[in-house]
Amino acid sequence: MQRAKAVEGAVGTSTVANMMNRDHMRAFFRRTAALVSFVALLWAVHLLNWTIGYGLNPAFGLIPRHVSGLDGVIAMPLLHGSFAHLMANTPPLLVMGGLLVATTTRALLPVNAVVIGLGGGFVWLFGSSAIHIGASGLVFGWFGFLVARGLVDRSLITLGATLVVGLLYGSILWGVLPGQPGVSWEAHLFGALAGAAAALLVQTHVHAPRLGGVDLD
Repeated sequence: MQRAKAVEGAVGTSTVANMMNRDHMRAFFRRTAALVSFVALLWAVHLLNWTIGYGLNPAFGLIPRHVSGLDGVIAMPLLHGSFAHLMANTPPLLVMGGLLVATTTRALLPVNAVVIGLGGGFVWLFGSSAIHIGASGLVFGWFGFLVARGLVDRSLITLGATLVVGLLYGSILWGVLPGQPGVSWEAHLFGALAGAAAALLVQTHVHAPRLGGVDLD
């Protein structure tokens, strides 16, 4: 009788685990589809912007300390100045966005709200007098989030994602420094800081064992 109950309990546990795995896979594919759709939206917006002579940039770009440019906090990641600009942002968006959807099982919307709202808000308050456009602030936000969350969570998955990000895109940290004409280093800096803040402020969940006894302070 006890053996039968033990077998029944094992089967029940296995069934629950399989259901959870299926749910996680469905959620992963939904998030991946959302990421691909977002990148496709960037290209669609850029094609429209290009056909009208980039008229969307002055109309919806972020203009620091101007009320008329406040909507750029949200619109800035959607706008680019050229096809080369968008091409430069597309690979890191897909790579870091892929790491984000693969390791974060919930709260992606709040994370992106903090990155876009806080990062863009600081650019609006402290940025140089120019029209700030481009998704690179979002790229730096995801970079800051992945690195900071990898250190906070101390899990195999997040630390692995942090290592991949560091190896592939560690050099982008130079983008937070001023001195490159036509580059919004403020969007890079404040995006990275907003991403790190999101890692501390937003409760995310990772299905991976933590590394016990590891001191990363």
